[in-house]
Amino acid sequence: STLKMGLSRRAKNLIVDVPFQGAKWLRCVDLAGQLFGNTATPPPPTTIAHGSESAAVQEDYTSQTLVSDSCNPKKKAAGLKMERIRLPRPILKFRPALNEACRIDCFPFVDHKMFWVDHLGRPFLFEAETRLMDMLPCLHKPKSMPFSVFVPNADADNDYEHHRPGSSLFVMERIPKPEVNSSTQWSDQFEAFVYCKHKRTSTNFSKTWQWQLLPPPPYVREPKYWHSCSRPEISSYTSLTVNGDPHICISIDGVGTYCLNTASHTWIKVGNWTLPFHGRVEYVPEFNLWFGFSSDESPHYLAASNLSAMDSQPQLVGRWEELYLPEDLKECKNPQLVNLGSGRFCITRFFHSRSHNSDSRGDVDQNVAVFTGVEVKPCFQDANGGSGKVELQMIPHKSLFHKSNHTTIDAVF
Repeated sequence: STLKMGLSRRAKNLIVDVPFQGAKWLRCVDLAGQLFGNTATPPPPTTIAHGSESAAVQEDYTSQTLVSDSCNPKKKAAGLKMERIRLPRPILKFRPALNEACRIDCFPFVDHKMFWVDHLGRPFLFEAETRLMDMLPCLHKPKSMPFSVFVPNADADNDYEHHRPGSSLFVMERIPKPEVNSSTQWSDQFEAFVYCKHKRTSTNFSKTWQWQLLPPPPYVREPKYWHSCSRPEISSYTSLTVNGDPHICISIDGVGTYCLNTASHTWIKVGNWTLPFHGRVEYVPEFNLWFGFSSDESPHYLAASNLSAMDSQPQLVGRWEELYLPEDLKECKNPQLVNLGSGRFCITRFFHSRSHNSDSRGDVDQNVAVFTGVEVKPCFQDANGGSGKVELQMIPHKSLFHKSNHTTIDAVF
């Protein structure tokens, strides 16, 4: 295989946008530099709430009034001032063939690599730094609403004497179909892309990437959890270590929380409760905590919890609101979180905005993405910072926006 493993932190991040239906473009963006740096001089501010500018022009970085802040009367009159995010030209453009209804999902892999798979289950790997592409074996079955969890295992990757599974990308259905009458151990709704020795290969120094079917979490085959009106949805997921073994943890609303041993591929139910998060949750070693978005009703806010002990339902140790939003501005999809390292994060929120266009009749619907840089730091309750209880504080930094009636920001990694 031409894929090489490594775990160094990338200097830039990746943004996937959708210029038109079925197509996806990939851009390499320095989020940390734009959200936390202060090297660029912003141009004079204007107002976009009632303007007619073409936000499809990526080179327009004007600081503008995006929305009014109904939570703060002083800000309400002036609006929320922010600059445009600077998006460079795409490094990859993917579009379906003519007359082909195509959907493509993308997942972060490792070291500036992105895993892409289309509606037929045909995957490829793209490396942003070298711009090289590798075609990969097809999934056993295409997934309709997948999510992924990457679990590194560098020791096993370099072990050519044994058949230990190495680093793996787990791809699972977010809303799996019931398998009540299934007679097999495995499920084509849950797969792992594993770096391992091929069983038919006798060479000691040969490893390849292979798809392996996984057993489903037990609730998928238990009739009591299935109802005619809806199917249980995996509401949050993460990776963690249990007794020295890497596990994937998933929570399902109305069902409970399960852990998958990524080495033995066995599931255990750890409780009838769910994690206090919504969506993807990431371990941040600087704090020995897991960060994600709270499971509250929308809007979901940045939160942290200790998931090292799973004998009872974990509790949040912090929850922070980074952006005050007016009541009339509603999010159109779940927010996304990117760990930039050193306690810094990028929070991206997605909205639909309607503004008046003086050059045409009526209002114009536009897609808005707001990128906010936040920094989490420990603070002490006592003045000396000695034996006092340590808490976390969130410091919001710059917010940038992207607005267009054509392009939609789809994912940020």
